[in-house]
Amino acid sequence: MRLISTEVLQTGMVIGRTIWNEIGRPLLQKGVKVSDLIIKRLQELNIQYVYIDDSISKDIEVKEAIPRTVRQHAVQQITSSFNQLKMLKGKDVTYCLDRQSKQFTLIIDDLLNNIMNNKEILTILSDAFLYDNYIYQHSLQVAVYSIAIAKEMKYNAVEIRQIGIGAILHDIGKMMIPQEILKKPGRLTNEEYEIMKQHTKYGFDILRNLHTISLLSAHCAFQHHERLDGSGYPRGLLDFEIHPYAKIIAVADVFDAVTSNRVYRNKMLPSLGMDIIKEGSGTLYDEKVVNALRRCVAYYPNGTVLLLSDGRRGIVCKQNKENTERPWVRIFEENNEILKATYEILLADEVDLSVKKVEVEYLSQVE
Repeated sequence: MRLISTEVLQTGMVIGRTIWNEIGRPLLQKGVKVSDLIIKRLQELNIQYVYIDDSISKDIEVKEAIPRTVRQHAVQQITSSFNQLKMLKGKDVTYCLDRQSKQFTLIIDDLLNNIMNNKEILTILSDAFLYDNYIYQHSLQVAVYSIAIAKEMKYNAVEIRQIGIGAILHDIGKMMIPQEILKKPGRLTNEEYEIMKQHTKYGFDILRNLHTISLLSAHCAFQHHERLDGSGYPRGLLDFEIHPYAKIIAVADVFDAVTSNRVYRNKMLPSLGMDIIKEGSGTLYDEKVVNALRRCVAYYPNGTVLLLSDGRRGIVCKQNKENTERPWVRIFEENNEILKATYEILLADEVDLSVKKVEVEYLSQVE
């Protein structure tokens, strides 16, 4: 299967991967032929990319790190819990979340079990799952990335569980922020931004009073917007003042934010998101955490068409665990001509070869 932008999706193309809604029902089934109506609906839903099946991507598999049922159960639990908190105040919030904390622990254990047993490079296909509220999906995905990073950094199971809990609840304080600010499609005013920044303190105040959640997990909510150079908030902490768990969640939070659709901008491809994180390595984000993310997340997901520096085109067919930025590529085009027989190269072995462009808008001559 091949990743393609819905902007160039054409009638007659075949959907290669099912798209699911938030209650676990298929919105668009694998194997369905695309029609003009389907294209219009996908664009209305702001789905930027889909997978299609075609001749150049035959037998290329794309595997999710987290099973669909686990993912949907997690988002449903997050949605239910967060929505209940919106209607509560003071001690009622603490009491409610204390009762629900066991469910969050079970979610983290499920995610931890899947990630620990997954030997593949992590690929998150957010457009394959549609949810009404960004925060719920974001909370889950930040937990997934944080657990994967912590695993890569050799934290033990108890520590990873604390990090996971902190990650899945890192934005709990946003339930106390007015919806008109949370969902504002344009840029926030200075006054609105100051209100938004309070979510870190609100989250910390909620979590630190829980008997069932570690204080270290609470600090993840408090510090996930702090930056090494002191430019973050709420307290402008410096490198050594920021808890290591919060440094992990900071990177996971930003990476997922830039690679997900937001009300004020479209998502970036993983390679561009990773480039943004790399630019801040050592100044904004902990270098060890950034390098761990680079080792465990697919830079170019399987099915991505790449234009190489020598003019050849290929499609990522397999990940390279030794260097996620230099995967296996199936070459299908040379000198602007489709090859009758494709062949595979490992970019890591081609020292003089680089990726010139990621081509999600590529239209094959042999669809």
